[in-house]
Amino acid sequence: MKIQDLLREERAAVETSLDRLLPDESAWPSRLHAAMRYAVFGGGKRIRPILARLAHRAAGGDADDITAAACGIELIHTYSLIHDDLPALDDDVLRRGRSTVHVAFDEATAILTGDALLTLGLEVLATCPEPEAWAARRARAVALVAAAAGSRGMVGGQVEDLAATGHLDEDGGAAASRLELIHRHKTGDLLRASVQLGAVLAGAAPETEALFAEFGARLGMAFQVADDILDATATAEELGKSPGKDEAAGKLTFVTLYGLDRARAILHDLESRLESLASQLEAPGGPLGALAHFICQRRS
Repeated sequence: MKIQDLLREERAAVETSLDRLLPDESAWPSRLHAAMRYAVFGGGKRIRPILARLAHRAAGGDADDITAAACGIELIHTYSLIHDDLPALDDDVLRRGRSTVHVAFDEATAILTGDALLTLGLEVLATCPEPEAWAARRARAVALVAAAAGSRGMVGGQVEDLAATGHLDEDGGAAASRLELIHRHKTGDLLRASVQLGAVLAGAAPETEALFAEFGARLGMAFQVADDILDATATAEELGKSPGKDEAAGKLTFVTLYGLDRARAILHDLESRLESLASQLEAPGGPLGALAHFICQRRS
């Protein structure tokens, strides 16, 4: 199956589950629920829940058993995007080709929408899959994702990103270390947790889970390198958001630190390593490897 067809099928399963999990707009408080749905159903690729489903399948499980849990990560990811777009952080007015939540609604509603999606995501992870036989795995899943999203994970990476903005004249070695720290946590931790979640919920052995986690961590870094390249090369139509903002804001990225050619070489090396890891996790030509290739070569 072509990767585009696989992603279409996987997205359909995720979208159906997200629709069930999110409160209806007519339910109180209706404005908040409308904003939550606006944010979630804004055309995302659903890479994180798809990764969880594919990893679960590769680890021997039935992907449909964990779709709701995988959607918990998507809800948490969406919260992070809403807050990332706020005037106090990146001050973006476009996300996926539409007005960001603070523009479409207002800043206070955007903050509360992010809060609501974060807590709903954790609630979903704590309760899905429902059978009591899954209780121990659910507990591990909550701890895993919460740590990836917290102060020593995604949020910590965001703080470091803010601190580094405007300091591109930092010593080369220090800047390189800081850049890796930012991307490993800001983007990488939640992508790593998405892959690892699938393995954890499948009851994978520790050594197998570690391989899934490494695949996810390297995929997270590759995703961010590709994102940095796209910010420097893609159009607003391709990105669905404003391009060129990283350089204009003085952000530390793989392109601003190393230049475009070196950033592309780094991405190529990451893709090669991902191919090697995928071959240890699934049969040749499997979906995890295909998705890694798709992420490294994406144009939007």
